[in-house]
Amino acid sequence: METIKKACAGQRGDKVRSDCYFEIELLPGKGIQLDVKSKVSAMYGDSIKKQIKDMCNFFGITDAAIYLEDNGALPFVMAARFELAVNKLFPENTKEYLLPLNSKFFKNSKIDRPRRSRLYLPGNEPKFFINAGLHNPDAIILDLEDSVAPAEKDAARLIVRNALRSVNFYDAERMVRINQLPAGLDDLKYIVPHNVNLILIPKCESAEQIHQVDEEIARLKKQFKVKNDIFLMPIVESALSVIKAYEIANSSKNLCALSIGLEDYTADIGTQRTNEGKESFFARSMVVNAAKAAGVQAIDTVFSDVNDMEGLRQSVLEAKALGFEGKGCIHPRQVKVVHEAFAPTSTEIDKAKKIVLAYENAKQKGLGVVSLGSKMIDAPVVKRALRTIDLALQNNLLESNWRN
Repeated sequence: METIKKACAGQRGDKVRSDCYFEIELLPGKGIQLDVKSKVSAMYGDSIKKQIKDMCNFFGITDAAIYLEDNGALPFVMAARFELAVNKLFPENTKEYLLPLNSKFFKNSKIDRPRRSRLYLPGNEPKFFINAGLHNPDAIILDLEDSVAPAEKDAARLIVRNALRSVNFYDAERMVRINQLPAGLDDLKYIVPHNVNLILIPKCESAEQIHQVDEEIARLKKQFKVKNDIFLMPIVESALSVIKAYEIANSSKNLCALSIGLEDYTADIGTQRTNEGKESFFARSMVVNAAKAAGVQAIDTVFSDVNDMEGLRQSVLEAKALGFEGKGCIHPRQVKVVHEAFAPTSTEIDKAKKIVLAYENAKQKGLGVVSLGSKMIDAPVVKRALRTIDLALQNNLLESNWRN
């Protein structure tokens, strides 16, 4: 077999931004020859060349012509693109070039934290990463699955791995959607050791698939001494998975939510997806019921028309009425609309305040029965009222000292 002597990786062209393109050609006895074309050479040319030389030393490359076409790529992107080119030259390579892990960007998550909005970002498009957290989504999803072309899967794994270590997503929960199993199990080694909060499992059709992911995460956490919680969110996307929704939702203590994906579901049952959603009413109701029965969150699908804000608002209101607690977003402008539509109304807030105050008053007096007017208040009603109060506080619709 002829040895590969030249490899390339990355994106190039006038429309590319925050990314780069590498060519590496092995030239025995010639040393390292650098040809760097960068829009930011005046400010960062020396540091770019230093990083390339550091990467060459790390991978043991001593004789090569290296060409870089840079369109504003940050160091974590350059590192990923260079490593991919090295992997093409040396398929047996197992070394990972990791920039320092920026622990100040990482926050441990909670299993019951709000997940009203989840903003999807294609894993091979780093131009979307840097400012994504500024739009204040509850979560960022770095996607390795449907939004990434097959030829870009290897690149996406490395870019997502490096982004988890280097990018400030602010208060957003850090999620990654892996590929459909079994390929998704191989994705986990690029994710679990590197500051992730939650793994989305696409096209999930059984509890056994959840167990496989759980076991591999546990193995990797032990191997890499990972201490933080990593939660699971399976996505129901077929007729079979709808029928098995409760089995899936109740399959792991690490499972925090059950989501539904309607593009694949409607294709599976042989119909077209519509904004009215009559064709998916049964599936969405099943997912909500299964999630609530298992004690986890129910998360709705994405709304695919990024220009129809009123349609999105109505879709969220319908989802809220069915019992969903969150929705996927495919564009930053959708985040604010989703948050506003999931927010409680003034009537809902007033009712919740009365319920919570009545409950707390009865508790202080040692009363075994809680009532509001002529109606008895049981635990589920109080729980729902507290959830409404939390949502009102998150949306700045209620002062933190509202009791006073």
